[in-house]
Amino acid sequence: MSSTPASAPARTATIELCKEAFKFSAGHFTIFSATRRERLHGHNFSVGCAVTGEVSSDGLIADYRLYKQRIQAMCDRWNEVLLLPGRSTHLELRVDDDDVVARFAGRRMILPREDVIILPVANITLEELSWLMLDGLVADAQALAEHRIVAIEMRVGSGPGQWAVSRWARADGAESLAG
Repeated sequence: MSSTPASAPARTATIELCKEAFKFSAGHFTIFSATRRERLHGHNFSVGCAVTGEVSSDGLIADYRLYKQRIQAMCDRWNEVLLLPGRSTHLELRVDDDDVVARFAGRRMILPREDVIILPVANITLEELSWLMLDGLVADAQALAEHRIVAIEMRVGSGPGQWAVSRWARADGAESLAG
């Protein structure tokens, strides 16, 4: 095996994290306009992640258990709840100790507080969910640098053949999000 010259770019590899447990079942509705939305329904969401990093002299990127644990924690948190968008311009939300009152196009939905998670997104879509999960993985810049991570792809699917993928890549030593 030949040695790599010091001036050569670092060798990278991608680890695919697609565990059977990376899933959650949640209710939602997609908002299309100020007057049109889907009916309330649910999905069995699947989650996958690809972590690309520089391969160390030990032959590995990093101990990627940290990333698996973070993905699993997000899946567990979003399981068996109704997801609502906290940043929608068309959905008004009021939260008190017992209830969440959602008002859309003049209609009111009263929901038990313990059954609802309000996410910091404009809509509950695959695009937003994959972006939010990715954001949870790349928030720790120190861990990314220590593990020599250069890119992460996060995908969330709502059924066979329907996925959204959000991507992060280190650019010139600085982190950036691209989705």
